[in-house]
Amino acid sequence: MKNNALTVTFLGMLLVSTLFTTVFTYRYIASLRKLRGLQPVIVQINYNRNFMQALLKETQDYSKKYPALEPLLQSVAQKNSPGVSAPAPARPATK
Repeated sequence: MKNNALTVTFLGMLLVSTLFTTVFTYRYIASLRKLRGLQPVIVQINYNRNFMQALLKETQDYSKKYPALEPLLQSVAQKNSPGVSAPAPARPATK
């Protein structure tokens, strides 16, 4: 009887292990499919970001010729961008 109980226990553990492996394999495959579906979106986002950075740089270079564009650049540009002067921080009033 001891051998039979040990065999049943091992078979039960094998069954549970097989079920967990099946579930995790399915989740892994589903994640890979989702990743594959998102790859074109990631490529498009990177393209758009590079395009916008190039456009901003070109606009900054253009604003050197035409300083009237400076307020527009300040409203849309990132802080500390080269070529774009940020407004001076407000200082507390001193008496």
